[in-house]
Amino acid sequence: MRIVVKIGTSTLAHAGGRLNIRHTEELVKTLSDLKNAGHELIVVSSGAIGMGAGKLQIARPKDMPTKQAAASVGQCELMYTYDRLFSAYNHTVAQILVTREDFDRVTRLENLQNTIYRLLQLGAIPIINENDSVATEEIAVGDNDTMGALVAKYARADLLVVLSDIDGLYTADPHTHPDAKRIELVEEITPEIDALAGGTHSGLGTGGMATKLIAAHIATGAGVDMVIANGSCPSLLYDIVEGKPVGTRFLGRH
Repeated sequence: MRIVVKIGTSTLAHAGGRLNIRHTEELVKTLSDLKNAGHELIVVSSGAIGMGAGKLQIARPKDMPTKQAAASVGQCELMYTYDRLFSAYNHTVAQILVTREDFDRVTRLENLQNTIYRLLQLGAIPIINENDSVATEEIAVGDNDTMGALVAKYARADLLVVLSDIDGLYTADPHTHPDAKRIELVEEITPEIDALAGGTHSGLGTGGMATKLIAAHIATGAGVDMVIANGSCPSLLYDIVEGKPVGTRFLGRH
Protein backbone atom coordinates (compact mmCIF):
# COMPACT_ATOMS: atom_id res chain seq x y z
CA MET A 1 0.00 0.00 0.00
CA ARG A 2 0.93 3.63 -0.40
CA ILE A 3 0.41 5.14 3.03
CA VAL A 4 0.49 8.79 4.11
CA VAL A 5 1.12 9.23 7.84
CA LYS A 6 0.38 12.66 9.28
CA ILE A 7 2.22 13.15 12.57
CA GLY A 8 0.93 15.76 14.99
CA THR A 9 3.12 17.94 17.18
CA SER A 10 1.81 16.23 20.33
CA THR A 11 3.18 12.91 19.05
CA LEU A 12 6.68 14.30 18.44
CA ALA A 13 7.21 16.72 21.31
CA HIS A 14 6.76 17.09 25.04
CA ALA A 15 4.55 19.89 26.35
CA GLY A 16 7.55 22.26 26.48
CA GLY A 17 8.31 21.70 22.80
CA ARG A 18 11.39 19.52 23.24
CA LEU A 19 11.56 16.27 21.26
CA ASN A 20 9.78 13.29 22.80
CA ILE A 21 12.64 10.90 22.11
CA ARG A 22 10.86 7.70 23.10
CA HIS A 23 7.75 8.37 20.98
CA THR A 24 9.70 9.56 17.96
CA GLU A 25 12.17 6.65 18.02
CA GLU A 26 9.35 4.12 18.32
CA LEU A 27 7.45 5.82 15.51
CA VAL A 28 10.44 5.77 13.14
CA LYS A 29 11.13 2.12 14.01
CA THR A 30 7.54 1.15 13.20
CA LEU A 31 7.49 3.15 9.96
CA SER A 32 10.81 1.61 8.91
CA ASP A 33 9.42 -1.87 9.54
CA LEU A 34 6.31 -1.14 7.47
CA LYS A 35 8.57 0.07 4.66
CA ASN A 36 10.64 -3.11 4.97
CA ALA A 37 7.38 -5.04 4.57
CA GLY A 38 6.95 -3.47 1.13
CA HIS A 39 4.70 -0.46 1.76
CA GLU A 40 5.40 2.98 0.29
CA LEU A 41 5.46 5.69 2.94
CA ILE A 42 4.95 9.44 2.85
CA VAL A 43 5.22 11.38 6.11
CA VAL A 44 3.43 14.69 6.65
CA SER A 45 4.98 16.10 9.79
CA SER A 46 3.92 18.90 12.06
CA GLY A 47 6.19 20.10 14.82
CA ALA A 48 8.49 22.73 13.31
CA ILE A 49 7.13 25.71 15.25
CA GLY A 50 6.76 23.76 18.50
CA MET A 51 10.23 22.24 18.30
CA GLY A 52 11.77 25.55 17.24
CA ALA A 53 10.18 27.27 20.23
CA GLY A 54 11.58 24.54 22.45
CA LYS A 55 15.07 24.88 21.01
CA LEU A 56 14.92 28.68 21.32
CA GLN A 57 13.62 28.21 24.88
CA ILE A 58 10.61 30.45 24.34
CA ALA A 59 6.88 29.92 24.84
CA ARG A 60 4.91 28.95 21.75
CA PRO A 61 4.89 32.24 19.83
CA LYS A 62 1.71 34.14 19.02
CA ASP A 63 3.05 36.82 16.65
CA MET A 64 3.77 35.90 13.03
CA PRO A 65 7.49 36.87 12.76
CA THR A 66 8.38 34.79 15.84
CA LYS A 67 6.33 31.85 14.52
CA GLN A 68 8.23 32.05 11.26
CA ALA A 69 11.57 32.26 13.07
CA ALA A 70 10.67 29.31 15.32
CA ALA A 71 9.60 27.31 12.26
CA SER A 72 12.93 27.86 10.51
CA VAL A 73 14.84 26.67 13.60
CA GLY A 74 12.47 23.78 14.22
CA GLN A 75 12.54 22.56 10.63
CA CYS A 76 16.29 21.95 10.91
CA GLU A 77 15.80 20.06 14.15
CA LEU A 78 12.94 18.04 12.72
CA MET A 79 14.74 16.90 9.58
CA TYR A 80 17.99 16.23 11.42
CA THR A 81 16.05 13.99 13.78
CA TYR A 82 14.22 12.10 11.03
CA ASP A 83 17.39 11.70 8.97
CA ARG A 84 19.36 10.36 11.92
CA LEU A 85 16.67 7.94 13.10
CA PHE A 86 15.63 6.57 9.69
CA SER A 87 19.30 6.17 8.69
CA ALA A 88 19.72 3.73 11.58
CA TYR A 89 17.32 1.43 9.69
CA ASN A 90 18.97 2.09 6.30
CA HIS A 91 16.20 4.32 4.96
CA THR A 92 16.70 7.62 3.16
CA VAL A 93 14.46 10.59 3.86
CA ALA A 94 13.74 13.57 1.63
CA GLN A 95 12.41 16.96 2.67
CA ILE A 96 9.63 18.70 0.75
CA LEU A 97 8.34 22.08 1.97
CA VAL A 98 5.05 23.12 0.41
CA THR A 99 2.54 25.97 0.51
CA ARG A 100 -1.14 26.04 -0.34
CA GLU A 101 -0.29 27.45 -3.77
CA ASP A 102 1.53 24.23 -4.64
CA PHE A 103 -1.86 22.49 -4.63
CA ASP A 104 -3.80 25.32 -6.26
CA ARG A 105 -1.61 25.88 -9.34
CA VAL A 106 -1.56 23.14 -11.96
CA THR A 107 2.12 23.37 -12.91
CA ARG A 108 3.32 23.46 -9.31
CA LEU A 109 1.04 20.56 -8.39
CA GLU A 110 2.44 18.51 -11.28
CA ASN A 111 5.98 19.29 -10.13
CA LEU A 112 5.10 18.24 -6.57
CA GLN A 113 3.52 15.00 -7.77
CA ASN A 114 6.48 14.20 -10.01
CA THR A 115 8.90 14.74 -7.12
CA ILE A 116 6.89 12.52 -4.76
CA TYR A 117 6.47 9.72 -7.32
CA ARG A 118 10.16 9.74 -8.24
CA LEU A 119 11.26 9.70 -4.60
CA LEU A 120 9.01 6.69 -3.97
CA GLN A 121 10.47 4.95 -7.03
CA LEU A 122 13.95 5.61 -5.66
CA GLY A 123 12.98 4.07 -2.32
CA ALA A 124 13.11 7.28 -0.31
CA ILE A 125 10.60 8.47 2.28
CA PRO A 126 9.28 11.96 1.47
CA ILE A 127 8.79 14.05 4.60
CA ILE A 128 6.44 16.92 3.85
CA ASN A 129 5.74 20.01 5.90
CA GLU A 130 4.25 23.41 5.29
CA ASN A 131 6.83 26.07 4.48
CA ASP A 132 5.96 27.96 7.64
CA SER A 133 8.89 30.35 7.39
CA VAL A 134 7.36 32.07 4.36
CA ALA A 135 3.74 30.93 4.08
CA THR A 136 1.90 32.88 6.74
CA GLU A 137 -1.56 31.76 5.63
CA GLU A 138 -0.75 28.16 6.56
CA ILE A 139 0.47 29.13 10.03
CA ALA A 140 -2.66 31.18 10.56
CA VAL A 141 -4.82 28.19 9.67
CA GLY A 142 -2.50 25.85 11.55
CA ASP A 143 -3.69 22.89 9.61
CA ASN A 144 -1.38 20.06 8.63
CA ASP A 145 -4.43 17.76 8.73
CA THR A 146 -5.65 19.32 5.48
CA MET A 147 -2.10 19.12 4.14
CA GLY A 148 -2.03 15.40 4.89
CA ALA A 149 -5.34 14.87 3.09
CA LEU A 150 -4.23 16.86 0.04
CA VAL A 151 -0.97 14.89 -0.13
CA ALA A 152 -2.90 11.61 0.16
CA LYS A 153 -5.27 12.72 -2.61
CA TYR A 154 -2.65 13.88 -5.09
CA ALA A 155 -0.15 11.13 -4.29
CA ARG A 156 -2.94 8.64 -4.99
CA ALA A 157 -2.47 6.99 -1.62
CA ASP A 158 -4.40 3.96 -0.41
CA LEU A 159 -4.52 5.09 3.20
CA LEU A 160 -4.10 8.25 5.28
CA VAL A 161 -3.32 7.85 8.97
CA VAL A 162 -3.65 10.94 11.16
CA LEU A 163 -1.76 10.48 14.42
CA SER A 164 -2.91 12.85 17.14
CA ASP A 165 -3.36 13.05 20.91
CA ILE A 166 -6.85 11.55 20.78
CA ASP A 167 -7.98 7.96 20.15
CA GLY A 168 -10.45 8.85 17.39
CA LEU A 169 -13.82 10.48 16.85
CA TYR A 170 -16.20 10.22 19.80
CA THR A 171 -19.94 10.62 20.25
CA ALA A 172 -19.10 13.60 22.51
CA ASP A 173 -15.96 15.34 23.79
CA PRO A 174 -14.27 12.64 25.93
CA HIS A 175 -12.46 15.32 27.95
CA THR A 176 -15.78 16.59 29.30
CA HIS A 177 -18.07 13.58 28.79
CA PRO A 178 -16.63 10.43 30.42
CA ASP A 179 -19.42 8.32 28.91
CA ALA A 180 -18.50 9.30 25.32
CA LYS A 181 -18.03 6.35 22.97
CA ARG A 182 -15.43 6.05 20.25
CA ILE A 183 -16.84 5.63 16.75
CA GLU A 184 -14.91 2.81 15.05
CA LEU A 185 -16.20 3.19 11.49
CA VAL A 186 -17.63 6.09 9.51
CA GLU A 187 -19.01 4.92 6.17
CA GLU A 188 -20.33 8.36 5.26
CA ILE A 189 -19.55 11.79 6.73
CA THR A 190 -23.03 13.13 7.48
CA PRO A 191 -23.92 16.52 9.01
CA GLU A 192 -24.36 14.64 12.29
CA ILE A 193 -20.75 13.41 12.08
CA ASP A 194 -19.52 16.92 11.26
CA ALA A 195 -21.38 18.24 14.30
CA LEU A 196 -19.26 16.04 16.59
CA ALA A 197 -16.13 18.11 15.92
CA GLY A 198 -14.72 19.79 19.01
CA GLY A 199 -11.71 21.99 19.77
CA THR A 200 -8.07 21.15 20.34
CA HIS A 201 -6.75 20.20 23.77
CA SER A 202 -3.03 20.14 23.03
CA GLY A 203 -0.92 23.11 24.03
CA LEU A 204 1.50 22.58 21.14
CA GLY A 205 -0.71 21.43 18.31
CA THR A 206 -3.07 23.66 16.38
CA GLY A 207 -5.47 21.29 14.65
CA GLY A 208 -8.59 20.06 16.47
CA MET A 209 -11.19 17.50 15.45
CA ALA A 210 -12.82 20.02 13.10
CA THR A 211 -9.70 20.12 10.90
CA LYS A 212 -9.52 16.33 10.95
CA LEU A 213 -13.08 16.06 9.66
CA ILE A 214 -12.26 18.55 6.88
CA ALA A 215 -9.30 16.30 6.04
CA ALA A 216 -11.60 13.27 6.09
CA HIS A 217 -13.91 14.94 3.56
CA ILE A 218 -10.94 15.56 1.22
CA ALA A 219 -9.40 12.09 1.63
CA THR A 220 -12.59 10.04 1.39
CA GLY A 221 -13.80 12.14 -1.53
CA ALA A 222 -10.63 11.07 -3.35
CA GLY A 223 -11.28 7.42 -2.52
CA VAL A 224 -8.68 7.25 0.26
CA ASP A 225 -9.44 5.58 3.59
CA MET A 226 -8.48 7.74 6.57
CA VAL A 227 -7.83 6.67 10.15
CA ILE A 228 -7.57 8.96 13.18
CA ALA A 229 -5.56 7.30 15.95
CA ASN A 230 -3.51 8.11 19.03
CA GLY A 231 0.15 8.71 18.20
CA SER A 232 1.34 7.84 21.70
CA CYS A 233 1.45 4.16 20.68
CA PRO A 234 3.04 3.99 17.20
CA SER A 235 2.81 0.19 17.07
CA LEU A 236 -0.92 0.66 16.43
CA LEU A 237 0.14 1.39 12.84
CA TYR A 238 0.58 -2.35 12.29
CA ASP A 239 -3.07 -3.00 13.19
CA ILE A 240 -4.26 -0.01 11.15
CA VAL A 241 -2.47 -1.24 8.02
CA GLU A 242 -4.01 -4.67 8.54
CA GLY A 243 -7.47 -3.09 8.69
CA LYS A 244 -8.12 -3.83 12.36
CA PRO A 245 -10.51 -1.55 14.31
CA VAL A 246 -8.09 1.03 15.70
CA GLY A 247 -9.13 4.65 16.22
CA THR A 248 -11.79 5.85 13.79
CA ARG A 249 -11.71 4.72 10.17
CA PHE A 250 -13.43 6.81 7.49
CA LEU A 251 -14.10 4.80 4.35
CA GLY A 252 -13.04 6.29 1.03
CA ARG A 253 -15.78 6.78 -1.56
CA HIS A 254 -15.05 4.74 -4.69
